[in-house]
Amino acid sequence: MSDTDAGADSETARPIGIYSDYVCPFCYLGRESLAQYQAERDERLEIDWYPFDLRADKRRPDGSIDHDVDDGKDEDYFEQAKENVERLQEEYGVEMSLDLSREVDSLPAQVASFYVEETYPYERWLAFDEAILDALWQDERDIGDPDVLADLASDVDLDPSEVRDVLDGEQWRERVTERFDAARREGVTGVPTFTYGEYAARGAVPPEHLRRLVEGT
Repeated sequence: MSDTDAGADSETARPIGIYSDYVCPFCYLGRESLAQYQAERDERLEIDWYPFDLRADKRRPDGSIDHDVDDGKDEDYFEQAKENVERLQEEYGVEMSLDLSREVDSLPAQVASFYVEETYPYERWLAFDEAILDALWQDERDIGDPDVLADLASDVDLDPSEVRDVLDGEQWRERVTERFDAARREGVTGVPTFTYGEYAARGAVPPEHLRRLVEGT
């Protein structure tokens, strides 16, 4: 996958791809950057969302997160990341809470969202996706809790019992796990990663970078 500022031809009405994990603060900030770029456009740019698992090596069988697992990210790393988040918050004009994100397992949210994306029209998925993001980063709700996800589904006119059934079964969890594996085979090593055609932009890049990615200008 090429990392470049040069975008594809803007005449092609393809969606922008996003590899992301709901618990990644830079993914939330990247979506705000995308929203700001979207606001500049005359034509809507749809999103192809690809789930990515940041918790794979730290997830206990019960879904809790084991911070003692050595993944090369020490407290200095997280302090630097927090400073970068705060800088981007100011740059993008975003208010968000960081209090809960390190403790939450996003796997249930990703399973539910992937099911909705695969099953319902785009606008239904987008509403659910945005509700999940806001629940964690604005309302400090545990998006690893099936009750929370059922409530969010109800809020956007999806059947909460349907979401509960998906989370209770193994089929969609297995499909999401396959997508996690596919992302790594495709060369994605961190999130957010934005793609457009053969080009990619990594990180919570500013709106003008997304414009260059999509429009080549």
